[in-house]
Amino acid sequence: MTKSTSSTPTAGTSPAKATKRKLRSSEWFNDPHNPGMTALYLERYLNYGLTRHELQSGKPIIGIAQTGNDLSPCNRHHLELAKRVREGITAAGGLVMEFPVHPIQETGKRPTAALDRNLAYLGLVEILFGYPLDGVVLTTGCDKTTPACLMAAATVNLPAIVLSGGPMLNGWHEGQRTGSGTVVWKSRERLAAGEIGYEEFMTLVASSAPSVGHCNTMGTASTMNSLAEALGMSLPGCAAIPAPYRERGQIAYETGSRIVDMVWEDLKPSDILTRKAFENCIVVNSAIGGSTNAPIHINALARHIGVELDIDDWQKFGHDVPLLVNMQPAGFYLGEEYHRAGGVPSVVRELMKHKRIHEDVITVNGKTMGENCAASPKPDNDVIWSYDKPLVADAGFLVLRGNLFDSAIMKTSVISKEFRDRYLINPKDPNAFEGRAIVFEGPEDYHHRIDDASLDIDEHCILFVRGTGPIGYPGGAEVVNMQPPAALIKRGILSLPCIGDGRQSGTSGSPSILNATPEAAANGGLAILQTGDKVRIDLNKGSANILISDEELKRRRAELMANGGFKYPANQTPWQELYRNTVGQQATGACLELATRYRDIAGTVGTARHNH
Repeated sequence: MTKSTSSTPTAGTSPAKATKRKLRSSEWFNDPHNPGMTALYLERYLNYGLTRHELQSGKPIIGIAQTGNDLSPCNRHHLELAKRVREGITAAGGLVMEFPVHPIQETGKRPTAALDRNLAYLGLVEILFGYPLDGVVLTTGCDKTTPACLMAAATVNLPAIVLSGGPMLNGWHEGQRTGSGTVVWKSRERLAAGEIGYEEFMTLVASSAPSVGHCNTMGTASTMNSLAEALGMSLPGCAAIPAPYRERGQIAYETGSRIVDMVWEDLKPSDILTRKAFENCIVVNSAIGGSTNAPIHINALARHIGVELDIDDWQKFGHDVPLLVNMQPAGFYLGEEYHRAGGVPSVVRELMKHKRIHEDVITVNGKTMGENCAASPKPDNDVIWSYDKPLVADAGFLVLRGNLFDSAIMKTSVISKEFRDRYLINPKDPNAFEGRAIVFEGPEDYHHRIDDASLDIDEHCILFVRGTGPIGYPGGAEVVNMQPPAALIKRGILSLPCIGDGRQSGTSGSPSILNATPEAAANGGLAILQTGDKVRIDLNKGSANILISDEELKRRRAELMANGGFKYPANQTPWQELYRNTVGQQATGACLELATRYRDIAGTVGTARHNH
């Protein structure tokens, strides 16, 4: 295994830094033409020890968007890392203002953390636009904090850089690696089969969280932070460094230092988040075995920065990319090995070798992606495999459509031999299968009825869950990876085809068909599906259809609409009502649709109206 170095390439002194320009923060703190307002803005920021000289010195004022808090254990380490970020900013000649971001914790927030991605985004947009900030360090970690922060930075378009908190150390139980999230899905099968009891189940799961940091698997957290780096929004090597490692503190300092130069250079998200950068992102996602949540978040980011990107691009640019990273859930290893093997830069280097990366795109350190990754460690063929001899060929997402939905995605890198042998190798009908639909009205119904013998679920059934999308749940729930009934698990049938309008944890190794758009709550095809219907999935044709006549399809749809459409639970909070009334579908990023009209706010508006 090749050990990566702790050094991080950073940009040299920029010519732009030598010619200092008037900064945005001076509109608040140093406007001689409006002394009344300047005094009003200035005086209260002196009350905790800042000096007038500091605020009027012309130093860049850098925000630290703090996502660390007790409600978000995966990000809590940022409370410590922010100290190193501060030191880096100060050493580079900046002034620091740290502020909280609405907490988002995947494993803690009910009904789902996805509901709050857009809430955190809205709050951060208002902070970045409405306060005297010249640039911002985005502290990211658990799943939704990364897209929320990036989406806000894209909308306002101030100089911004991502500092991820890093994965936890490897989990271990009886000499075996236990990956966060992944061990839950595997252990629940053993629990259902009667191989382990409640106490051992809890002990196994707890073993996967041995330190500070986010998921140590290639779940959505590691995926999104890797993709932030692949987009060019983090310093090279940032994503994979485990949270407790000394390199994490070192790169926090370097990130703080770098954002000051970015302000002087006026290097903004719009300069980095180009169409080529998004294509790189899709390619890297396939190579690392990234989460099925990635298209939702990356498509949302593209919309907020104004880059055309759609769900079909994930198959067009990513499906034929091989899986290179041998990391759970698609592989064997965990975060520590991924870092030591070289992380994102090593993956990008191997992809560059085969002309799959746009090398000329600019990144936050002022260098191109090609310059950053050219000297990265070569594949060790253990943790990071070579392009010519990968773990899985054609490892990206497939996009399926038909009368069940306009689009849904399937992660091909996690199709197990057991699943493939049972459903996909019929020589007369390769890569296709048909089955009897078993429909559940949300996860509660699934848990209540999955072992109901009257459903007569066998290996020829397809499990469906609906009412779990952005509107229906609300937020889009990670519930599509449904396990078979206990009776089938005891027979060795560990997976059935699963389809739904919700999402799936990035830590799950299930080849579900998910993120269905439009969802049942938007009266998509899943809303008219009935238990007992025959359904056909054809991966070669990219199709997913209920096998009923057009006449029956029309009759069911007319009946659905005559009954007022698909029914879903009432709102429980004001935010849920606002969210449901404004959110779009998963294929287009589950954005607040009205928010996508607002771009480059700092550039087009400048500063907001005075407050007095």
